[in-house]
This record gives sequence, C-alpha cells and structure tokens, in this order.
Amino acid sequence: MSLLQSWRWYGAQDPVTLNDVRQAGAHIVVNALHEIPVGEIWPIEAIKQRQKLIEWDDGSSQPTGLKWSVVESVNVHESIKRGDSDRDVYIEYYIETLRHLSQCGIYTVCYNFMPVLDWTRTDLEYKMLDGSCALRYDATALVAFDLFILRREGAEREYPEEIVIKARQLFDSMSSDERDLLQRNILAGLPGTKDTLGIDTFRNALKAYRDIDRQQLKNNLIFFLEKVIPIAETLGIKMCIHPDDPPFQLFGLPRVVSTEEDLRFLTSQVDSASNGITFCTGSLAPNPDNDLAGMVERLGSKFHFVHLRNIQRQEEGSFYESDHLDGSVDMYAVMKAIVQEDQRREQTETNYIGIPFRPDHGHQMLDDLQQSLPFPGYSAIGRLRGLAELRGLELGIRKSILK
Repeated sequence: MSLLQSWRWYGAQDPVTLNDVRQAGAHIVVNALHEIPVGEIWPIEAIKQRQKLIEWDDGSSQPTGLKWSVVESVNVHESIKRGDSDRDVYIEYYIETLRHLSQCGIYTVCYNFMPVLDWTRTDLEYKMLDGSCALRYDATALVAFDLFILRREGAEREYPEEIVIKARQLFDSMSSDERDLLQRNILAGLPGTKDTLGIDTFRNALKAYRDIDRQQLKNNLIFFLEKVIPIAETLGIKMCIHPDDPPFQLFGLPRVVSTEEDLRFLTSQVDSASNGITFCTGSLAPNPDNDLAGMVERLGSKFHFVHLRNIQRQEEGSFYESDHLDGSVDMYAVMKAIVQEDQRREQTETNYIGIPFRPDHGHQMLDDLQQSLPFPGYSAIGRLRGLAELRGLELGIRKSILK
C-alpha cells in the first residue's frame, strides 16, 4: 500500500483541469464549494453536482478515475471563532453541511481556526535563482504594512525597536505601486477566492477581535469541537484541523494551532477518532522549535490528511517556499515517519485505505510563468514536480524499509 496521492482543485474556474490532475498521477481530488458563502449550508444537490463533475467525464457514464474524497475546506464562520451570540446557529449550519457530505460519501473534512485570514504572505512572485517564482513571507515587510499602511493602533509596542527601524526604512524606499502590491498580497489570504479584503474591511475585522485573546480563542475552538465532533463521529466523518499559517501571531490576532502542544491539547480535550489533524509541514516549519518528524511519531495516529511543503527559513522569521525536497524541512525524515505510521495502520486497522497527502503549493515555472495564477501557489507544473518528487521519495523509503 502507498499513501493516497491527492491534488487540490478549485472547480471549473481553476485553469488546472481535471485532465491535468490525472496526468499528474493523482487520484484523490481535494475540493470545496467555495462559491457558497462561509456559514451557509452546502446543499446536497450542489455536492452531488460537483462529485459528478469530478468523477464522471463530461457527465457521461465514463468514469474519470478521480474521486472527491477530501473537502478543503468547510470554513468556520467568524462568529464561531469570536464566540458571538449567534454562533450556535452557524454551528448547526456547519453540522448540517457535514450531514450532507456524509450522505454523499465524503468523509474527510479539513478546516482551520485562523481569525480573519487563512494564510499570509508578503510576496506572491518571489524570484528564485532558477527563474521560477515562489511565495514568500518577509517579516520586515509585514511590520511595514502593519505600522505604516494599516496603521493598527498600538502595533508599534508589539515589535522590537530594531525591527521598527528596518520597517520604516523599507517603507520609505517603496514606491506607491510597491506599497499597493504589498497590501494586495497580504490581504489576499481568503479561502478559495481571487478576492482580497479592503483595508477598511480588514481594520473592522481586527477590531472585532480586540477583546479576544489566545485563551478565549482556544475556548471558542473547544466549544466548537464539543458541539461538532460527536455528530461527526456518528456520521463517520474525520475532521482535521489545519495549522496556523504562519505559526505565530499577526496583527494582534491570537493563534491557537501553531505548536505540537496546541495540537496535543485540542485533540485530547475532545478525544475522538473524528477529531484529527491536517499535518501541514509548510505551515508548522517556520517555527524552528516545531519538530516535524517527531510530531508524526508522537501524534501521527491523529493525522487524517497531510500537506507536504518545504520552506527555507530566513532572518527574523522570514521564509520562502522552497523546492519540496530542499529547505528547512527534513522531508526524508518526515516522509519516513509518515510511511511508518501508514504501515502501522495497515497492520492494526480494518478496512484501512491509506492516508491522503498532497503536494502543498508549487513554484510557478516553465509554461506556468506565462499566466497569472488565480490561486497563489497552485500552479500545475510546480505541483506536478512536487508530487513526482514526493512519490519517488515515498517509494525509495518503502523499498529500503522492506529490505
């Protein structure tokens, strides 16, 4: 048995086609109904239509060989994250969506609990030495945005003086167009959409979290899990939370899924096979204290979905997304631990089918450089290269283990 090779696909608007997915060698499609606003119920008919699009060629009786097995993501409404008075309504809507997914035979659901933004990068076209483009997080640029574009109240007290000085120097050196691009890049971190937040909308969203600290956000997450996980368990659905990206506090917003301690806490507080983890190496790796291979060894039984991506750490918390097998992540050690977890499950679990993984992001390279990516990081050729490298790494490890 091998890991289940999967591919994130954004639907009919995705320039990467389902035929491209098949040629890349993936069999599992990771998808979501992004057109439905966060918080609304996913209708059964809409789920079935998307299944038909993915699994049947042009709606005919000829199967594509692809299967929609993982949802990424059923996003959590901000009212739930903030613990607003209407959160129970949105939790009930969320549970109803889970019921509909289970009725359609989809049983793995990825989600996150990051306030406001799903991910944050400062540069969406960082030039690599080989001419390809990657995503990058520049800590100094983020502080420059926070202090001098967003002008968040009290932000200057959160940063060391030397970082503030560097941020001011960077900001003063930027043209008006460069400042606008930085703003667009940072506010592009919305789930499954090409839209970006406006600066005033972002300011208001931050104000709504003004009185919510890390402990309160953690309490709100546990409240959500206590309501949802028992139902998910009866439905046979495996919920898997995605780590914070990046795994440290931004814009005064708390983070509660950034470390091994965080992951251990949330899975132990609501102890269920349905309460699991999306293990994302690229999201956890910017924190050098996160021992990724060790996490697999200690928490691997909780992994329902895996994202494999590498990053190269730089100074002061900056990083860029490197080649899948080259960076700060020891991908060999991580893959070996995952293969060993997969073998353990195969030996101990009945009806075990494998752990789904996908290459998480890829460089924009070759022909992909000629087009604008509507979903940053989700190029065709860069991810194909990543999947091929990871597939080969897995095969080599399995061959060596079985000697």
